[in-house]
Amino acid sequence: MTNALTVHTRTSSAGPVVELTGDLDHHTAPEVRAVLSGLPLAPGGQLVIDLARLSFCDSSGIGVLITARNHALAAQAVVVLAAVPARVSRIFRIVGLEQVFTTQPTAAAAEAAWVPPRKAARE
Repeated sequence: MTNALTVHTRTSSAGPVVELTGDLDHHTAPEVRAVLSGLPLAPGGQLVIDLARLSFCDSSGIGVLITARNHALAAQAVVVLAAVPARVSRIFRIVGLEQVFTTQPTAAAAEAAWVPPRKAARE
């Protein structure tokens, strides 16, 4: 049985922060995919996906996270996963995704680690 999923979005100085609570699975993945793909991302910005309250993530959920990464790359931004639960982190290690995603222990740490892009010098 799927636990309800809630998606909360806020904005930081680096860019959007999306907090997921509940199960990210084949039932809830379309909703999360729609939210993430609709987020405006600035070049050099950062999308933080806070997984601290994620109770379950199946392969559909992992696909959503990969889609979010692709969305960020297309916008010349980065995606950071925050507070990845141990069971999800284990799956990432098994399939090699720990090399694909940057992670931080908390959303606040992700925001603090972001370095704003330098403005190009005028010629």
